[in-house]
Amino acid sequence: MLAQREYSRARAVEYARRWALDRNPLYYDYTGIGGNCTNFVSQCVYAGSCTMNYTPVYGWYYLSAAERTASWTGVQYFYNFITQNQNVGPFAREIGVEAVEAGDVIQLGREGTGYYHTLLCVGRQGEEILVAAQSDDALDRPLSTYDYDYARFLHIEGVRVNIPDTEDCFAALLAGTAILPSLASAPPLPPEEAPPAESPEEPTPPAPADPSAPA
Repeated sequence: MLAQREYSRARAVEYARRWALDRNPLYYDYTGIGGNCTNFVSQCVYAGSCTMNYTPVYGWYYLSAAERTASWTGVQYFYNFITQNQNVGPFAREIGVEAVEAGDVIQLGREGTGYYHTLLCVGRQGEEILVAAQSDDALDRPLSTYDYDYARFLHIEGVRVNIPDTEDCFAALLAGTAILPSLASAPPLPPEEAPPAESPEEPTPPAPADPSAPA
C-alpha cells in the first residue's frame, strides 16, 4: 500500500550545502566523463525523500556505479522519472520561475543542444534564485549568472512510500557513511575504481514511452 509523505526541503538543502563543493564517497564522481550534475541533484533529492524506486529501467535508484538507473544521472531521464512517477519515490511537476522554492530542481537548456544541466535551488536573495551544482561546482550561485536559452523548474510535491516504511537515510547519507540506513553499520566498501562504459549524464533520450509501461 502506498502513502504520501512530505519532501524535506531543509534536508535536501542541507545535503547540498555539505557536498556541493566536495564529493560524497558513497557515489561515483562522473565529472569529466559526462558530468556529475544530475547525480548530485539526485543525491540531494534523495536526502530530502529517503526513498528510491527500484523499478528496473523506469525507476530511480543508485546503489553503485554498476547498479543504478539512467534517471539518477541523466538530465532527460531524471525529468522523465520525476514528472511521470506514479509509484514509490519523489514526484514533481513543472512550475513557473516565480514559484520555485528551496529544494526544487532546475534544468537549463540551449538551442540546438536541449537540456544539459541540472541544479538544485538552495534559496533566494530577493528575486534572485540561488543554486547548488556539481561538474561546474557551485553553492549559492545566482541562476542569472548561467548562460542558457531556456529553463524548466520542477517542484517536488511529495514522496510516495510503501507502508510500513520506517527507515530514515538522512544521518548516514549526510555523513557519507551509507546510502541505505540498513547498511550504516556495515564495514565500508572500497572506493569504486571504474565508471560505467558509457557516460551517464547526456544520453540520448529514448522515444516516448508507452503510457502503459511502468513508471
